[in-house]
Amino acid sequence: MCDQLQSVLGSIEPVDNSLRNDVQAHLDDLTKPKGSLGRLEEVAMKYALATGSDSPVLKKKKVFCFAADHGVAAEGVSAFPAEVTPQMVYNMLNGGAAINVLARHAGAELDVVDIGVDHDFPDHPFLRRHKVRKASANMAEGAAMTVDETLKAVMVGVELAKEAFADGCHLLATGEMGIANTTSATALFAVLLDLPVESITGRGTGIDDTMLQHKISVIKRAIETNRGSLSTPLETLASLGGFEIAGICGLILGAASVGIPVVVDGFISSAGAVAAMKLSCQVNDYLFFSHLSNEQGHKIIMKKLGARPILDLDLRLGEGTGAVLAMQVIEGAIKIYGEMATFSAANVSEHQ
Repeated sequence: MCDQLQSVLGSIEPVDNSLRNDVQAHLDDLTKPKGSLGRLEEVAMKYALATGSDSPVLKKKKVFCFAADHGVAAEGVSAFPAEVTPQMVYNMLNGGAAINVLARHAGAELDVVDIGVDHDFPDHPFLRRHKVRKASANMAEGAAMTVDETLKAVMVGVELAKEAFADGCHLLATGEMGIANTTSATALFAVLLDLPVESITGRGTGIDDTMLQHKISVIKRAIETNRGSLSTPLETLASLGGFEIAGICGLILGAASVGIPVVVDGFISSAGAVAAMKLSCQVNDYLFFSHLSNEQGHKIIMKKLGARPILDLDLRLGEGTGAVLAMQVIEGAIKIYGEMATFSAANVSEHQ
């Protein structure tokens, strides 16, 4: 593992649980019955611990949508051709995608990161150029990426997180765009979490039953083809992942290293999160899983991780849409924590 990545992993600290009692005492002092705001109180607690403060601040929010193409698209595993990836990136850059609408609504900045799209984009103020290569290789025939390419993509995410921290961001969100990336994500889940391919393979962009069975066979073939290179999380990410998934993994690691919580989007982003969690056991303390994807298998994956996503809206679009929606719930929890009156300040008894 490269020295840069090892340095990042070494800088990820567990959260300061000594704050837990003070945060809980404040939550219990708010003018309401104890625990009556349910999961909002859990969210406030996790955010406070992740940021290392019993007076947490949440003002500046940013979502990074990583875009990349996948060589495995050549196997016919998606309802849409690979050409849709750059088309959707253009849609985002023009402000017309769902993520644009929801990011504006949430008051979150959006950066689109070209980390591996098979297209050359013109300059644009919202486009971040970090292309490692024009698309991954076909993982059904060999490794999707080399380990060096994977490290480069991971470090792109790390540096973006550190840059966001230096720019004063308090909360980050992940998003992605890449035709055939549910195929790569499913293969990663199967190996990293030891889950059966059949139970977690979904329809992605809306494939029919015949294509679904074909997709399952392609994923199994990819795992078998790369069987000799799946001994470590990084090798597995290189063999079965994609540049955008590696970038998301790096964003999460980089954010955790500087104490910024990250809101993980759906199925694809969760694969990047799992890779990050396998590289650092401390990472989970900084993660909010935003929503339960409609993609088959996400519920199984969340159960395996012991995670409870904030929302359940049957979303399966990606882009970061679920993450920016969940950002608003997190922001609401922090506003409750910081702005609601307390019994002690109001000089009122909780039992009156």
